[in-house]
Amino acid sequence: MLRHLPLSSPRDLAARAGGPPGRRPVLAGAVAASALMALALMPAAGAAAAAPRVPAAAAADAAAPAPAVPHLDWQACGGGFFCATAAVPLDYAHPAGTKISIALIKHPTTDPARRIGSLFFNPGGPGDPGVTTLRQAYSLFPPAVRARFDVISFDPRGIGQSTVLQCFASNGQEQQLLGPVASEGYPVGAAQQLAWEDTWARFDRACAAHAGPLLVHDSTADTARDMDLLRRAVGDPTLNYLGVSYGTYLGATYASLFPAKVRAMVLDSDADPVQWATGTGGSAAVLGTLLRLGSDEGSAAALNAFLDLCGRAPASSCAFSAGSPAATRARLATLLNRLARHPVTIAGTTYTKAVAVDTVVGALYQAVPIPNLTGGWSDLATALEDLWAATSGGPAPATIPSPARDFALAGSGVQPDAGAPYSGAESQLGVLCSDSPNPRIPAQYAAQAALASARSGVVGPDWAWPAEACAQWPALARDRYTGPFNRPTAAPVLVVGNTVDPATPYQDAVAMSHDLADARLLTVDGYGHTALANPSSCVAAAEDSYFVTGTLPPPGTVCHQNALPFAG
Repeated sequence: MLRHLPLSSPRDLAARAGGPPGRRPVLAGAVAASALMALALMPAAGAAAAAPRVPAAAAADAAAPAPAVPHLDWQACGGGFFCATAAVPLDYAHPAGTKISIALIKHPTTDPARRIGSLFFNPGGPGDPGVTTLRQAYSLFPPAVRARFDVISFDPRGIGQSTVLQCFASNGQEQQLLGPVASEGYPVGAAQQLAWEDTWARFDRACAAHAGPLLVHDSTADTARDMDLLRRAVGDPTLNYLGVSYGTYLGATYASLFPAKVRAMVLDSDADPVQWATGTGGSAAVLGTLLRLGSDEGSAAALNAFLDLCGRAPASSCAFSAGSPAATRARLATLLNRLARHPVTIAGTTYTKAVAVDTVVGALYQAVPIPNLTGGWSDLATALEDLWAATSGGPAPATIPSPARDFALAGSGVQPDAGAPYSGAESQLGVLCSDSPNPRIPAQYAAQAALASARSGVVGPDWAWPAEACAQWPALARDRYTGPFNRPTAAPVLVVGNTVDPATPYQDAVAMSHDLADARLLTVDGYGHTALANPSSCVAAAEDSYFVTGTLPPPGTVCHQNALPFAG
């Protein structure tokens, strides 16, 4: 869960002066704190339905006329990539009716003589644009995958260069409303909380008034149907798919709607599909989506790991090290307390405690260094040391890790130029708020934040506020899919999970492997969000073998990452 895969190296803060750090979607509502605390003791992982059945959405697909397969006119679009646009139905119950556009990108196989077919990639979100992300991420794909498959991604409906969900007349008009809350990280105190609630209520009313018919046809199931049409458009009889983060939920939904069409599917850094779709035991009535997934607990575990490893490393490897894990943990607490009392402004961004926490959570996604691309957690350590210097009267820092991440929803900090193509928070909220249940009482988010703080420490509130935007969202998607997720697929699914994942904790990968009818879990003993962005040669070899031959790794296989944070 982040706006983009965490592939960026530190960027100059001056370049970010127009916008604050990004944020994740978070949770919605809550009831009394005591009820929330009781629910916190419930297991995060959900169970699949007791027996397979034909879901309502699948039954509706069977009853509706078959949609026309779109024609794709691929044109070179730079860097060895080709781009095209597909026309797909707005409403799959009426496939001959209104059409919307889906933007695609493709990198052809590097070994055409041995080409197997196409591999579709979704980078997560919800709301990540596949067209731009594939350009960043293509080099991280396993070499045999690049050799044997055309790698294809697309901007899902409502997002990017596809038909966009639009609640305001312009980027500038939306920024005028969201600017104050987007600069906060999360609200602190009653005044900020009321302003946050009022801002997102106004935002939701604007979407009700202006978003149009796409508002109720923006579900994960709709995107899964689009992807099946795109599979047919490229001539593949079955689907090869790699989904990361939220893209794992898209994959699980596709596998449930089109089980006979699965040839090979890798789900990397998983969202438990049952918790996303419905929750268990009434939890959806009081817990937002990401608390049900345990994302706040994942971030807390990752932050603890960061501080432990940093504290054991010399300052030459981890700039923020205080010589021991305990001393480094105390140093972070001191820094955050300083920022709570006296924020510092760097290149136009004011770093309060909340903004600093938000930046830390985002930077935890990229743990493993990648040569010429990112320093991983070392970048976060440098940023914290720079903030420490600034709060000590030292010079203002010039760099900070890009807080790019999945599940970066409300107040994501995206600040496009006024003349740029429309890109608003609704492209992400349109999926989260209409596709996954979130409590709808704005005033209860403070209790939700208190729960997250109690179980996850300083990172908790950062996961407990942004999806407050869902509290008054105007519509649920008409065709959202709610399970079951255990329909037998034509081929087994490979589920990949990092043991210390700051957004989709390892227990969600375990749950995904149990929820699906036929899945194999590949454990990565390592850090960060997604194995794709935190590379492991062991994982790459397993995925190569699986995609090319269908061979799964042996049960119980554990992989390690190519490098550890602060090892150099």
